Amino acid sequence: MSPMLRSNRIGRLSLVFLVAVLLAACAGQKEPAEKLLGEIHATVTAASTEAAKYIPDQLASVQTQLSALKASFDKQDYAAVVSGAPAVLSAAQSLATDAAAKKDEVLKALNDRWTALAGSVPGYLTAIQNRMDFLAKKANKKTAAGIDLDGAKSALSEAMATWSKAQAAFATGNMDEAVTTAQDVNSKAQAIASSLKLDLSAPPAKS
Repeated sequence: MSPMLRSNRIGRLSLVFLVAVLLAACAGQKEPAEKLLGEIHATVTAASTEAAKYIPDQLASVQTQLSALKASFDKQDYAAVVSGAPAVLSAAQSLATDAAAKKDEVLKALNDRWTALAGSVPGYLTAIQNRMDFLAKKANKKTAAGIDLDGAKSALSEAMATWSKAQAAFATGNMDEAVTTAQDVNSKAQAIASSLKLDLSAPPAKS
């Protein structure tokens, strides 16, 4: 065999050997890449409910990164998965703790808001009832002129029923509903007071 043919043969064998080595290395990374993807997916799934509610943007970012890793895996680029997965796994593991911290922050704000409303709304409703009783007296007929007492009475009844719903929501720990409902009652109370020419910020007037 001529030196040239021998050289070409050796070159081909070297190329085949190199390809075989690369394929073996690639195949060797498939299992760890698959394991990392599974771990990231499980971590994201476990935290997704709370994360979606309290840190949706952060969750979306991790999901996007996970999708990119899955795309690399599908292309059999296992090396890219193995090198990129640790950072994504770390971000996924942060979802639960970050969501919990944000939840605590939100609940504290809701609790503070409820405390403020619970300290003012019942007094507003009482002041409105006292104002209506005052205007209903014959001696105050002139002051009550032009005021729709029947409409105010109906509105107050509705507001009081709604306040009961707010208290029930609070009792069951549904702070979102409790605060939203209480704020609705507060708005209704302000409107009723305005129709009765009552300043809720002023000290209660003697009847």
